[in-house]
Amino acid sequence: MIKKTSKKELRQGRHKRIRIKLAGTAETPRLCVYRSLNHIYAQLIDDVQGVTLAAASTLDKDMADLNSCSNVAAAARVGGSIAQKAKDKGITTVVFDRNGRKYHGCVSALADAARENGLVF
Repeated sequence: MIKKTSKKELRQGRHKRIRIKLAGTAETPRLCVYRSLNHIYAQLIDDVQGVTLAAASTLDKDMADLNSCSNVAAAARVGGSIAQKAKDKGITTVVFDRNGRKYHGCVSALADAARENGLVF
């Protein structure tokens, strides 16, 4: 057995374990959060059909006034935006996929903002 040593390999292993247990459907899509070094992204994914139902990120035009695209405030704005897009499509319940990341900081802020704007998970 090969031991995983890098942070990236450890995160990918956590992500694989999480994805075995959860999947999104048309009624309850998967809210997948991806955080890069400079931006944060959120998608609502229907895994049965294999399609993205809605997406929001700090690269959107309505996020142009942000000072920094990689902090907790930016993550909260993305969470509010994805919740609004979900409500427009009639989606109220989602399954949260943190993508192997720890549930704190930007990931937590995005989830809290999505909950405050009407998503249930």
